Amino acid sequence: MPAIKTDNLVKRYSEVTAVNGVSLEIPEGEVFGLLGPNGAGKTTLISLLATLVRPTSGTALVAGHDINTHPLDVRKNIGIVFQEPSVDDMLTARENLYLHSMLYGMPRHEIHAKIDKMLALVKLTDRAESFVKTYSGGMRRRLEIARGLIHGPKILFLDEPTLGLDPSSRKSVWNHIRELKEAHKTTIILTTHYMEEADSLADRIGIINQGKIIELDTPEALKKKVGQDLVFLKGEINEAALKALPFVNSVERENGRCKIGITNSGANLQALLNAGGRIEEVEVRRVTLDDVFLKFAGQQISEDAEEHAEGIFERIAVNKTIRK
Repeated sequence: MPAIKTDNLVKRYSEVTAVNGVSLEIPEGEVFGLLGPNGAGKTTLISLLATLVRPTSGTALVAGHDINTHPLDVRKNIGIVFQEPSVDDMLTARENLYLHSMLYGMPRHEIHAKIDKMLALVKLTDRAESFVKTYSGGMRRRLEIARGLIHGPKILFLDEPTLGLDPSSRKSVWNHIRELKEAHKTTIILTTHYMEEADSLADRIGIINQGKIIELDTPEALKKKVGQDLVFLKGEINEAALKALPFVNSVERENGRCKIGITNSGANLQALLNAGGRIEEVEVRRVTLDDVFLKFAGQQISEDAEEHAEGIFERIAVNKTIRK
């Protein structure tokens, strides 16, 4: 059974269709990247799967439970790390985890051992008794991941998990996400605006636009669909010889350089240089997920202020739900 299976899932708000007939399967243990431009439906889709909002039509199974008929069973099997910081600054790391454990109704005799395990997992054991207000941004994010995992969810939703972190802290969080997958086989649904993050972490990527999944594949397969790498040469270039090469797709002039579209630059670059003439400078630009996104979504990805704000309200809603 897949970790998540949706069947023609639809969510409409008045005249706006935020999610438009999404049918999707995500296997257990997969890191699934969900990418989309402003207002594409990313947050709404995650809200549906997390039972924060009800669908207009269609349904989904999350950890084997129907989001329409058994929302409480769904919530018991998922964890969420919100885009906005949501740990209590005035509590210690241990107190934050204890509070979350109680809200989820975990057996009291298990809580302290589980807290110790989670703190060790995110490498915060030595700061367990420190107030969170003394933590760095990366440490807070790791604590939020620990909190999302403490009740043993099968599925973890990470909404922009490294937003606002410095490069070193981001890579630290990436390492913890990889460890979760490898050690615990946790299914992870990741939204991000960092293409490098999606490329590095996701087993598959779904690009959502206007409420529909328009492309779904592995990062490498998506990049191959875009087609070619680019090589820029400067010097006395033999353009005729380059055009005759079987792996060269295009040759043109741009800003005083020769721009060559090439298939698999890693394997064919040396042959290209051998045929290129007297070359003074070489620049190679590999296809990236930015190129993929631009091709299929028709725009560059950027932060969505509306979804950012919507996430805050959803965090409030889920906290109220847990208290009930």
